[in-house]
Amino acid sequence: MYSMIKNVLIGVCFAAVSVFAQTTYKNSIGMEFVLVQAGSFTMGADKNFEDAFDNELPKHKVTISKPFYMGIYEVTQQQWVDIMGSNPSHFKERNNPVDSVSWDDAQKFIKKLNEKEKTDKYRLPTEAEWEYAARAGSVKTYGFSDDPSEFQSHGWVKQNSKAKTNAVGQKQPNPWGLYDMYGNVFEWVNDLYADNYNINQDVVDPQGATYGVNHVLRGGSWFMLAKNARIALRTFFPSDDSRPDFGFRVVMTTK
Repeated sequence: MYSMIKNVLIGVCFAAVSVFAQTTYKNSIGMEFVLVQAGSFTMGADKNFEDAFDNELPKHKVTISKPFYMGIYEVTQQQWVDIMGSNPSHFKERNNPVDSVSWDDAQKFIKKLNEKEKTDKYRLPTEAEWEYAARAGSVKTYGFSDDPSEFQSHGWVKQNSKAKTNAVGQKQPNPWGLYDMYGNVFEWVNDLYADNYNINQDVVDPQGATYGVNHVLRGGSWFMLAKNARIALRTFFPSDDSRPDFGFRVVMTTK
């Protein structure tokens, strides 16, 4: 009996290790994800050094308490078509990020993706998860550097995009293996928008405003000057607004 119980416990432990050792994941339509471990970071910008807008203030400590899988790339037009059956994008190229989608549109995609994959684990990232993953441990203004001239190697902005979206995954990834966190398309996150963080204490897994009509987008876009595409930059629009520089990426929960 002892031997049988021991073998069962070893099997359970091995299964648990296998799950958490899976640092990447690919679903049935080819969406690729990387495991982002739990941790803490400083969210927001410094008014004195980064010429930040008031809605990026104040800097504050945030803890992400649970690991999650972050989409390695922005959702592509081909992936959108695979789920939704049509392509709303202004710049039509199958490997470019889907564009001209609203927050509401992203929610419809995610609902159908969950149905297809027979799960409920897919969603938009929270704003805190997005910035945590984008920074990947960095405190620099642009994530990869404090110098916007280095965007040439890291993201698609006004200076190098040729006034359009570009295929995902062509620039250097951030240290956690995520591509196009800077530029290409603004990315919808789950949170309702608030005028500032209005925080004077450490927070755990913040979910954004509790009421409002606008949702947050992060990451800058092909339309934005490199110097303005700071990693802490926040913008916002109504949930039904869609523009040629609006897209999104998806996260997958681990539980």
